[in-house]
Amino acid sequence: MRRIGLLGGMSWESTALYYSLLNEGIRERLGGLHSVDLVLVSVDFAEIERLQTAGEWDRAGEILAAEAQRLESAGAECVVLCTNTMHKVADRVCRDLRIPLLHLGDVTAAAALDAGMRTVALLGTRFTMQESFYRDRLEAAGLRVLVPDPDAQAALNEIIYGELVLGIVREESRAVYRSAIAELVARGAEGVILGCTEIELLVRPEDSPVPTLPTTALHAAAAIDFALA
Repeated sequence: MRRIGLLGGMSWESTALYYSLLNEGIRERLGGLHSVDLVLVSVDFAEIERLQTAGEWDRAGEILAAEAQRLESAGAECVVLCTNTMHKVADRVCRDLRIPLLHLGDVTAAAALDAGMRTVALLGTRFTMQESFYRDRLEAAGLRVLVPDPDAQAALNEIIYGELVLGIVREESRAVYRSAIAELVARGAEGVILGCTEIELLVRPEDSPVPTLPTTALHAAAAIDFALA
């Protein structure tokens, strides 16, 4: 088994989900008492969120790049950046690494195409929905990407930062996400990318009339494939 390097803490709620999914996946694949071989660096999300809000992406990229190098020094053979939003700085994170970064956009695009999807809805933080760094990766793979209208984007983003990163799951918020999904499906979405790792704490498959693409679960599965290749 190759050693996985998790770069997490953004938020720790979703990083804990990564840890569970990786161990469950290894146990299912190998059986017995097997568990995942990994090293984890967990950053203080308050500092990263402050840099996001201030637009100081270069500084955030430097911090995460340094932590990724710590993972490599600890024996990691790949890096899994446990957040969709911070893939905005993925190029900076992997620039000085000698090990691969398993890019979440590539993993998600492959899953969508394998499922026969051509038009997908993208839900996530306002950075992921509004900016091009994630959409461009999906579109380069051949997907058409739809995002909610600005008012819906603001509401979804507030639920992520005001509730989900704190582990708060509310039925009222689930209803907001269901409404956004329904609107995007009406516009032609064949699948829904849960493009923030915390959204999987809230949105269930039955909350969408079309298949969902849970990025945390997909990323964990790709990491397992890498570890056992």
